[in-house]
Amino acid sequence: MLATFIIGLREGLEAALIVGIIAAFLRKNGKSLFAMWVGVVLALVLSVIVGIALEVTERALPQASQEGMESVIGAIAVFFVTGMIMWMNTHAHNMKKELESDAAEAISQSSAWALASMAFLAVLKEGFETSVFLLATFSVAQSAMWAAVGAVIGLIVAVIIGCGIYFGGIRINLSRFFRFTGIFLILVAGGLIITSLQTAHEAGWLNIGQQRIADLSWLVPPGTIRSALITGVLGIPPDPNQIQTVAWLLYIGMVSVRVYWPAHRRPAAKKAARLSLAFAGVMALAALGLFLFYPPFTLQLPDNAPLVSDAQQTPAGQVQLLVTAGNGYQLSLQSAAGKITQIALPVEKATTGERAGLPTREWNTKTSLTPAGARDIVTLDQVVALYGNRVPIGLNPAMHPGPYQAQWTVHCNVQASAAGDRLLDASGQAEEVITLSGSGLQSPRTVTVRTPTADVSACNWQVSNAYQQHVSDALQQRQTYQDTYRFRAYMLPALLAVLALIFAVSALRVLLQFRHERSSVSLEYDLSFGSQSHKHLPKIKDK
Repeated sequence: MLATFIIGLREGLEAALIVGIIAAFLRKNGKSLFAMWVGVVLALVLSVIVGIALEVTERALPQASQEGMESVIGAIAVFFVTGMIMWMNTHAHNMKKELESDAAEAISQSSAWALASMAFLAVLKEGFETSVFLLATFSVAQSAMWAAVGAVIGLIVAVIIGCGIYFGGIRINLSRFFRFTGIFLILVAGGLIITSLQTAHEAGWLNIGQQRIADLSWLVPPGTIRSALITGVLGIPPDPNQIQTVAWLLYIGMVSVRVYWPAHRRPAAKKAARLSLAFAGVMALAALGLFLFYPPFTLQLPDNAPLVSDAQQTPAGQVQLLVTAGNGYQLSLQSAAGKITQIALPVEKATTGERAGLPTREWNTKTSLTPAGARDIVTLDQVVALYGNRVPIGLNPAMHPGPYQAQWTVHCNVQASAAGDRLLDASGQAEEVITLSGSGLQSPRTVTVRTPTADVSACNWQVSNAYQQHVSDALQQRQTYQDTYRFRAYMLPALLAVLALIFAVSALRVLLQFRHERSSVSLEYDLSFGSQSHKHLPKIKDK
């Protein structure tokens, strides 16, 4: 409630002062206030619509998207309030003069719409800032109802003070007022930074720096006034993590120094602008360097993966993924006996997938072969032995006593997945079947062999558990590194680029203003010099 009260009071008072100054100037010059009030009402209505639209849009989104939107709204609110603090700290004492100058220009144009647009834009700026800032504060408030009550009371008090200033009953030092309330708003904005970073993490955007560095539960016990003030108003959680703490300290320190550094110790405006421009260049170069040269993650896996043949991890050789011509792949299997088998993995038969955020290719190939040395004739006893000492279903020993003609087939199914030129997983499963005919069988009978032969054993393999664990650890390291990479190669450069742009624009405005003033002085001097020189020219007598 206290945070929203201060926000409503400060933003409302700023809008009330703008309207009051314009209204007083118009009344002094005998002009109608109707156009000004039209602009004010339109700005207020549009500000309310913006706030409602943002709230409705946020509620309509899925949970993760809601967290992301809260982060964006919080960042915008911090940007607005920081700009407002700095602007009012610099222009509060000249605000009346500047507004009266703009109003005088509008009057000179004899345009009611110029006055209406002036009031509209001034109030819309404050209204939009208030909507975004209050919406961001409501999302972290312990009670939305009391937060709304605080904002309404703040706006009402602001209107009362504004009316008092307009009618001359209240005198207030605006520069001192905005300077002291700025301290509180800097702390509130620092809390919004913490909240925005937290919601960014919950949205899955920011996973770096989440290690807790302090336990402040002793300072902010739940349900206490201290908790309501420190956590509810200032946004400081009982368990701050690394990135929240660093961001909070940097923001509070930089903005406080920028706003409250003693004026007599600051460099001259022109020198400060040049320093800001140089600092903007350094930040831009740093952003470009991080974006272009921060190294991506390289998956480190052995070239050869050990193979096992059963659950007991009996060694069965090794396998290697080879890249062939035309961006194809093949598996090179070497059995424990040294026999090498090549299995083609065509790119066109691969399916794309993803594992721990890494693009993968996956294959599922099946080959069929006739085992070498397979017997063409088998007896009933041999069939029973191959079927696990049981008579196969559909085979009647009394009616079909054997022997049978046998056709042997081994189906070998190989599954493999790879990321780039690195093998992630591979396995082979075999099925051996015998097609029996003769001995009175009306039609061929297919029997699955349950006692594997040597050819079947050569196709039953998988990469070892140790290799699979190595792959899992490497992918986990990549996921952790990707969070760091995304922050340092994208988010941090973007932040530095935005800051560089802000510093550069601010510095260029100051430098251009100095250049314009110097040009004006030079022009006045030239005109003065010209008029003086013409005074001493001889007069031409009329003939």
